[in-house]
Amino acid sequence: MQVEKSAGPLAGLRVIEMGSFIAGPFCAQILADMGAEVIKIETPGSGDPMRQWGVNLKDGKSVWWPVIGRNKKSVTLDLHTSEGQDIARRLIMAADILVENFRPGTLEQWNLGPEELRREHPALIVARVSGFGQTGPYRERAGFGSVAEAMGGLRTLAGFPDRMPPRVGISIGDSLAGLFAALGVMASLHARSASGTTGGRGQVVDVAITESVMAVLESVISEYSATGIKRSRTGSILPGIAPSNLYPTKDGDWVLIAANADGVFRRLAAAMERPDLAADPRYATHRARGVSQLELDEIIAEWSAGLPAATVVERLTAAGVPAGPVYDAAGVAQDPHFRDRGAVIDVETEDFGVLTMQGVVPHFSDTPGSVRWPGASLGQHNEEVYGELLGFSASDIARLRERGVL
Repeated sequence: MQVEKSAGPLAGLRVIEMGSFIAGPFCAQILADMGAEVIKIETPGSGDPMRQWGVNLKDGKSVWWPVIGRNKKSVTLDLHTSEGQDIARRLIMAADILVENFRPGTLEQWNLGPEELRREHPALIVARVSGFGQTGPYRERAGFGSVAEAMGGLRTLAGFPDRMPPRVGISIGDSLAGLFAALGVMASLHARSASGTTGGRGQVVDVAITESVMAVLESVISEYSATGIKRSRTGSILPGIAPSNLYPTKDGDWVLIAANADGVFRRLAAAMERPDLAADPRYATHRARGVSQLELDEIIAEWSAGLPAATVVERLTAAGVPAGPVYDAAGVAQDPHFRDRGAVIDVETEDFGVLTMQGVVPHFSDTPGSVRWPGASLGQHNEEVYGELLGFSASDIARLRERGVL
């Protein structure tokens, strides 16, 4: 499909991204996907480590970078030098939003602390992402997403009870933090527009990766508070929620069937040609099915194992029962529904030709976001940004580059 080049709902906003890896850059990716002009500051010579990261490389190059770097302008700048810090300040003064994910105190060491910046630029919104937040006894600890997932209570819920807690397979803690940071920026934009002062007043958005993980724990903490029960690993089920599990099929694949509501379970029983199950007092109600969860799963598994996965999904879909295959990357990339909605798109890249990646979320009816270009080469926009935005001449840029500032 052709990628739609929409301006997006955040067109007209300028964001400076300072930081690396995932959490802060994912926040800025979301803002860029929605149309904001994102200028990403990277270390001269090396850039964001995400340019080299990824489980699987293509010709030694990261295929993660075109995704997390998409729609961003790349400039190089050595923030450890006073001249680099001065240039960064000038860029920030010309922006609406600053996104950073350094360890707390780093910006202050560079004379770029939010309070100092906002004295000159009161409308500035600063999104700060860190492992444990800007305050508290753990504020200065180094904090990667994996540590936050463990301390935030997520790891203990994943996997099977007789094995060590596994990771999800993606950096979910970092991504959640980036998502909450983007949400905080959106809310701050509204507050700024409603503040009633000339030009509006910005604020600091303090996002801890640990707290971002904790925010999606549903009732886990309150259950412990009220009952003393500490929820732990339960494999592919939630105890008492039945049927809702993975079930085997004839061709060796798995199908997820979620029929834990009474009406849906009756439809499942009919699709299985087992109406007796819906009438059986052991399975007729939500609570009864929870008590009989194990034996009910065995009955459904025996039925699903006699059919190909596609047939199981087809029958249950026709019956109005939530069900779906367990996709790998190929399944996601090839699914016609995802393709039709632009949830999976093809983007032309310089290094890889046509590269398939996830599209923009959410969908907007009037001002849709878009992928306008993949991750830029390091310093690709130095001349454009420093020349057009800050008024540097070509000789100025060349001199700064020779001195290692750019």
